[in-house]
Amino acid sequence: MTEPTPTENHHHETRILPPWLYPALFWLALPVLALSLFVPGLSNLGLWYMMTVPALAALFVGITQWRGDRRVSVAALIALIGLGLVVLVKGWIT
Repeated sequence: MTEPTPTENHHHETRILPPWLYPALFWLALPVLALSLFVPGLSNLGLWYMMTVPALAALFVGITQWRGDRRVSVAALIALIGLGLVVLVKGWIT
């Protein structure tokens, strides 16, 4: 089985998200994580930032892939609902 060439119109997992999304958020995350490492009072900032990166990616996939690949879109939205339930239940526990 051969890999599809970039000009062919095949569905592939890496083509769902734009190629700039995770590298851009990674480079934005470095100063936030460094700040939360050196200023312990801001550790929650780094934690919440790292939680929002996959949530934003799931939201992006859920919205942009609704017409193209509904299964991926529904899976991303279910993951967001699950994350919301975890945060909600955690709020009840503490």
